[in-house]
Amino acid sequence: MKENWTYKKLGEVCEVLDSKRKPITKSDRQAGNIPYYGATGVQDYVKDFIFDGRFLLVGEDGAKWGKDENTAYIIEGKSWVNNHAHILKLHDSVVDTFVRYYLNGKDLTSYITGAVVQKLTQVALISIPIPVPPLPEQKHIVSELDLLQSIIDKQQAQLKELDKLAQAVFYDMFGDPVENEKGWKVMTLGELCDVYRGGSPRPIEQYLGGTIPWIKIGDATKGDDIYLHQTKEHIIEEGLNKTRFIHSGSLIFANCGVSLGFARIITFNGCIHDGWLAFDNISNEIEKVFLLKSLNFCTQYFRSIAPDGTQPNLNTSIMKSFKQIVPPLTIQKNYIAKIESIEKQKAAINQSIEETQKLFNYTMDKYFG
Repeated sequence: MKENWTYKKLGEVCEVLDSKRKPITKSDRQAGNIPYYGATGVQDYVKDFIFDGRFLLVGEDGAKWGKDENTAYIIEGKSWVNNHAHILKLHDSVVDTFVRYYLNGKDLTSYITGAVVQKLTQVALISIPIPVPPLPEQKHIVSELDLLQSIIDKQQAQLKELDKLAQAVFYDMFGDPVENEKGWKVMTLGELCDVYRGGSPRPIEQYLGGTIPWIKIGDATKGDDIYLHQTKEHIIEEGLNKTRFIHSGSLIFANCGVSLGFARIITFNGCIHDGWLAFDNISNEIEKVFLLKSLNFCTQYFRSIAPDGTQPNLNTSIMKSFKQIVPPLTIQKNYIAKIESIEKQKAAINQSIEETQKLFNYTMDKYFG
C-alpha cells in the first residue's frame, strides 16, 4: 500500500495562520460561549473570535510532543486561539484528521527547541515530514482509526456512568457525610486511625533506581479506583530515613494540589512523599473501603476547608479532627458488596478498553510506524 505514498514537509500541504489581533485580557475570558484555545485544547470561553472554520491546532509551547500525547486537535466553528498554539489550514490534498492522527502518533521531541521554555516553532513545524497517500487511502485509514476511537470513547463513557452510579449508591445509603442528615454515629479520624504525612527525599533524582516502591500521585490516577498494585518508580534504601515507609493494606490520601481527595489502598509495602497522608491502624468499627469512598465523596468539602495558599493543602491536624460518619458495620458491608459489583463491571470495561487500545496502537503503527 505504501509504495504509492509520497512524502512532503508539513509546510507544503498547509498554510499556517497567525492572529494579528490584540491579545485577549483575563477579564474577557469566561465571558461568552466561543471556545478559547491554548496549546492543550479549550481553556476558557469568550465573546469574540479570530477564526471561523475548520482548522488543525498544534501546540507551540506549553504542550507535550511525545508519541500519543495528543499534540494536534481539530477545531471547528468560531474560535479564539492564543499565541501558544499554531493554526493550520490544510490543503485539499490531505485530510486534516489523517494529519492529526499522524502528528499525535509521532514523537516530535527532536523538533522541540528551548531549555527553559520548550517550543515547537513554526519553522520546525513546517519542516516535519508527513506521508501523503492518495486521498481515498487517507480516508480509509481515518475511518479505521475513527471506528476504534469511537469504541474506546463509548467504553470510557460507560465507565463515567458507572462512577455516577457508585456516587448515587453512596448518597442513597448514607446521605452527605459532612451534613450527616441521616444522623449516623460520628467519630474523628484521629479516633478511628493513625494519620501520618509522607516525606520526600530531595533531590528525588538522587534516590531513584532502587527496589523500594515510590508512590506518586500519577500511579493512582488510572485504573483501579480502590486499590493501588504497583508503582512506576522505586527508591534506594538511603532514602528511607527521609520519607514515610508504609505497609501493604495502608490507606493513602492525596492531601494537596489538584489531586486532593484521591484515596487508594496499597497492596504492597512502599514509601509516600509529602503529597500523601497515610491512615493506619484503622479501627474495626469502620470498613477500609467504606472509609476510602466516604473520603472521596467529601473531596469538594476538603478543598473548601484547605488553608489558603498557592494550592490547597490539608495537614494531619485538619484530617485528624475531621468528623467521619460511622454507620453500622452491616450497612457498610452491604454498601461494599454493591461497590464491588460495580467495580467488577468497570474492570471488564477497562480490560476491553485495553484490548481496543492495543488494536488502535497496532493500526497506528501499521500505517505510520
